[in-house]
Amino acid sequence: MQNKVLIIYTGGTIGMVQGKDGSLHPFALKGIFEAVPQLELCDYTIDSCQLDNIIDSSNMTPRVWVDIAGIIEREYDNYDGFVVLHGTDTMAYTASALSFMLENLGKPVVLTGSQLPVGVLRSDGRENIVCALEIASCKEVVIPEVCVFFENRLYRGNRSTKVSAENFDAFKSYNYPSLAKAGITITYKKHLILPPPDKPLKVHKLFDEHIAVLKLFPGISKELVDSILHTPHLKAAIIEAYGSGNALTEKWFIDSLQDAIERGILLMDVTQCKAGAVKLRQYEASCDMERIGVISGHDITIEAAVTKMMHVLGICTNAPDTVRYMMENPICGEFSKN
Repeated sequence: MQNKVLIIYTGGTIGMVQGKDGSLHPFALKGIFEAVPQLELCDYTIDSCQLDNIIDSSNMTPRVWVDIAGIIEREYDNYDGFVVLHGTDTMAYTASALSFMLENLGKPVVLTGSQLPVGVLRSDGRENIVCALEIASCKEVVIPEVCVFFENRLYRGNRSTKVSAENFDAFKSYNYPSLAKAGITITYKKHLILPPPDKPLKVHKLFDEHIAVLKLFPGISKELVDSILHTPHLKAAIIEAYGSGNALTEKWFIDSLQDAIERGILLMDVTQCKAGAVKLRQYEASCDMERIGVISGHDITIEAAVTKMMHVLGICTNAPDTVRYMMENPICGEFSKN
C-alpha cells in the first residue's frame, strides 16, 4: 500500500510570481505542481491543500500556526507525513511553534521553501520539495518530529535558524547536528532523531503573546530597558545577552531586572551568538543575573525561545511555577542542558 503525504501550502517565495510593480506575491498552489512535473513520478500519493489566505511569511502570526496545526490534527489519521510549504523569513519560528503544539507527534512534519520562486529556471524550490516529500513519505525511517529541510539537510525544526538572505543553504542548526543529508541517497542519522511517542497526538492551540525580547547592545539606556520591562500586561521577556549569557553589571540594569521579576515577570537569558550556550556564572558578568532569578536558555535559538514562551504561557495560565519549570527544561529537544 502506498504511503500518503499531504502538502500544506501557506505561501512564501516558493510559490510567488512577480507582479506588475516588480515585487513578488504569493500565488495558487496549482502553479507549484505545474512547475515540478517530477512529482508525477513519485511512488506515493500526494494530496494538497492551502490556507484560506496564503501569505508572505513576514505576516506570520500565532493564528496562522493554529490554522496549520488544525489541518494536521484533522488529517492526522489520513496521511503518513506532512510537508508544509512556507516562506523562509519566519520558517524557523513556525517550525519551533509547531514542535511545541504537536505533543506526541508520531509522523514527520517537514517545512521547506526556497530562495527563488519555483517557476524560475534556477530555483532551489524543486529539489527542496522533492526531498521533503521523500522524507515525509519514507517507510524505512519515520521521523516523529517537526523538521526543516533546506538545500540538502534536514534539521530539527526548533534547532534551526535562517542565516542567509541570498544563499541556497539558508538555514543552519549550530547547536544540534542535522538529522539527515540528501545526496545520491538520503542518509538518516537515526541516533539523533527523537523516539516515537507512546501516546496519541495532542494539539495545543493557545498562545500568550504578552512577551518581549530585550536585545542588549553597548550604550543601551535605562529608559529603553524600563520601557520594555514596563510594557502593559507583559508576562515574560527574553534577554538576548552577550557570549555565554553575559550582560552589563551596572546597578541600574540589575535593579531593573530584579524589579521586573518581583512584579512576576519571567526573564530568560539567551545568547546573541548563533552557536554556543548560556552558562550563567562562567563569567562575573552573568552572576548577578543568576542571583536575582533570571533563568538560563542554555543553547536554545531565539526562534524557539520566543515560540516556547508564548506556548508555555498559553497553556499554563496562572501557574507561574509550572511556567518556570517548563521553560527551564526541554520539551521536545529544543535545547541541551549544560
